[in-house]
Amino acid sequence: MFFLVAMWLNNVYLLSIILMAVLLAVQVNALYHFLNKSNNEVIEFLDSIRYDDLSITYPTNKDNTAVNKLHEEFNKVMDRFKEIRLEKEADFQYMKNIIQHVGIGLITFNKKGEVQLVNAAAKKLLDITQIKHVDELGDVHPELVAMLHRLKTGGRDLLKLEMKGEITQLAIYAIELTLRGEEFKLISIQNIHNELEEKEMDAWQNLVRVLTHEIMNSVTPISSLAKTVEDELKPQLSNDQDVNSMTNDEVEDLYQAVQTIQKRSTGLIRFVQDFRSLTHVPKPKFKKVSVSELINDIMILLKKEIKQSKISLSHSTTPKNLSIQADKELIEQVLINLIKNAMQSFEDQTNRLVEVKATVSDKGRPVISVRDNGNGIDKDALEKIFIPFFTTKKQGSGIGLSLSRQIMRKHQGMLTVKSVLDEGTEFQIRF
Repeated sequence: MFFLVAMWLNNVYLLSIILMAVLLAVQVNALYHFLNKSNNEVIEFLDSIRYDDLSITYPTNKDNTAVNKLHEEFNKVMDRFKEIRLEKEADFQYMKNIIQHVGIGLITFNKKGEVQLVNAAAKKLLDITQIKHVDELGDVHPELVAMLHRLKTGGRDLLKLEMKGEITQLAIYAIELTLRGEEFKLISIQNIHNELEEKEMDAWQNLVRVLTHEIMNSVTPISSLAKTVEDELKPQLSNDQDVNSMTNDEVEDLYQAVQTIQKRSTGLIRFVQDFRSLTHVPKPKFKKVSVSELINDIMILLKKEIKQSKISLSHSTTPKNLSIQADKELIEQVLINLIKNAMQSFEDQTNRLVEVKATVSDKGRPVISVRDNGNGIDKDALEKIFIPFFTTKKQGSGIGLSLSRQIMRKHQGMLTVKSVLDEGTEFQIRF
């Protein structure tokens, strides 16, 4: 600066201007490179975060304090991202270990059928090592693949497999998920063979108790009355007379005994027929059924009984074009049974209301409900109403609701109930 001033005072203008321009250019260039270097470091830092490259370390031993401070902040951010990555990795490994060691089999696959995860329990249950596509499970059981593709969120089914000479009962449950815009399906598989055997044994024991009770109730009076008839006839056959004389009272006793034998025998036959219908539920023949037409047909069928019962029965279907894939005759049988139960739920009520309502649930599944404002069902009975031969009616076989639930299970649906004493009961069939 002093040199330029001296040259200027000595009237060396041209050289002063040239030297001034050169110095200015050098300073501007140095300033540009200084600022550009800082910008490049910021861009490099952001790119490392963008592409998840956390291996870069910025030096902090330079003479420039501002640069050292900037590099310190960069390093702090990098260290924090490394901590977050380690925490996420630890959480992932933790969840992975849980999934691999949980006792329930888990399989996930996308819409193309490509498998992302198969845990150890699933491999053991299905006797597989590793699969890349869900269709490969066709080697285990052909029906299994179709079942996995068919089941929607909340859907469940049972599958019987024979693995290494042993029968295995599997309960399969499905959930549909969406992750980063891609749809996945999570399948859980559980071996319920032992539980089913225990339940089956309990069911058989309950059934034997019911059968024993019903048969003994019929056979005991039959045996007793048969003995009475035998005692009445034996002396008449041993008096060596061609024509046996009997008083009117004796004839009446015999008549009543034979009549009772006939009634109890008829009751026993009816019981066996009811039991046979419970154990022979036909396989549904699925087709598209209009829910509105289905309910209207039932209303026509029960029109006379509804009128005689002095019941106000309303029905509605929303939307009007609601349809289901079902066996119409079997679903009619379920609805008729539920409506008749509702009609028989009243005692002294004068305002007798029964409502049949068909709607679509939040999950888009058809639901038909039958609701009444009758006496309701107490808590103890509510837990038993689906048990075969259990009934709260004076005249009833106790198989209607059990049969209805079996029909809904064969439709991959559910039959549920909720009730409040003295307020009413609501049955729902979900498809």
